[in-house]
Amino acid sequence: MTRPLAERTTLGVGGPPRRTHVITSERDLELAVREAKDEGLPILPLGGGSNLVVADAGVEGCVLDMQVRGVTFGASPPTPTGETSSHTETVVVGAGEPWDDFVRAACERDLAGVECLSGIPGCVGATPIQNVGAYGQEVADTICWVEAFDLEHMRFLRIPSADCEFAYRSSRFKHREAGRWVVTRVAFQLTRGGAPTLNYAELQRAAQALASPSLSAIRDLVIELRRAKSMVLDASDPNRRSCGSFFTNPIVSTEAAERVAATATVHGFGKPPIFPHGKTLSKLSAGWLIERAGLAKGLRDGNVGLSSKHTLAIVAHDGATADEVVRFAERVRSEVEAFWGVRLVPEPVFWGFDSLVDGLPSP
Repeated sequence: MTRPLAERTTLGVGGPPRRTHVITSERDLELAVREAKDEGLPILPLGGGSNLVVADAGVEGCVLDMQVRGVTFGASPPTPTGETSSHTETVVVGAGEPWDDFVRAACERDLAGVECLSGIPGCVGATPIQNVGAYGQEVADTICWVEAFDLEHMRFLRIPSADCEFAYRSSRFKHREAGRWVVTRVAFQLTRGGAPTLNYAELQRAAQALASPSLSAIRDLVIELRRAKSMVLDASDPNRRSCGSFFTNPIVSTEAAERVAATATVHGFGKPPIFPHGKTLSKLSAGWLIERAGLAKGLRDGNVGLSSKHTLAIVAHDGATADEVVRFAERVRSEVEAFWGVRLVPEPVFWGFDSLVDGLPSP
């Protein structure tokens, strides 16, 4: 009997898949994919399960438990002019490596470029799919290439970063070609002896107390900031069962952002956090919108609620079901849209649900 996927997700809900294959090599992957295709089963790659909501009935598919491991540190390849930079190092990482283990190793080797992404749960293979980012960095900043198996043409390809179509929490793997690729390895180009990235205001303020802002010190600080928001895996934390941020920060037109600002003024909320996003768009804070729509930290509806530390995290308490999570997420989205006129888009992937509306299963 295949075990419930609730045991493999940080949210802790969901039934079993039809079949599971543990993948430790390219050969394992090819054989498992061919078998699944022969049976007409959808192919579902699984990493750390930190960004996944599985239906209570499970999923009629073949789950690929991606355990391709290995971290190789090496000199960066020559540039098109034939030169090799002495200041960078290319690190090739297996898709099944825990993401934070890789970040820690990079910081310990004094390799800059991923230190602000410390403490994020999950595996390396998932990071290029949604272009994981936090505290002023995203993986698109340092990814050289992504090695992936093309389920359409049954072959392995090495896709350069420029062809990954990275955008805010997005890539070709998540949207335009969702379901076509299984990531097996990712190469990152990091800066040897580089200074930490301190572009994010909250991190800048916290770093002022550091005598020496080394990469490892910034890593520890990021984890401390995340822990204060229940955004790290901690068995003792009552908010531990979540997907982290459940909704992405909305990208809206400048006109829509101005309407949000006007609504905030009317209600006495002050100036909302609005950040330029290109020439004609703005990025809003989803957490700010949620809380000021009347959905407070710690709000609970049955066995599901908002984190007591951060309104962007939906928490599944004991006894929670996937259906309850979806209903609560729809409530949050509906109330935010009614108050602000902004429609939130969920960040997690959903397995086993009949249909999605703007990324969220139909209630």
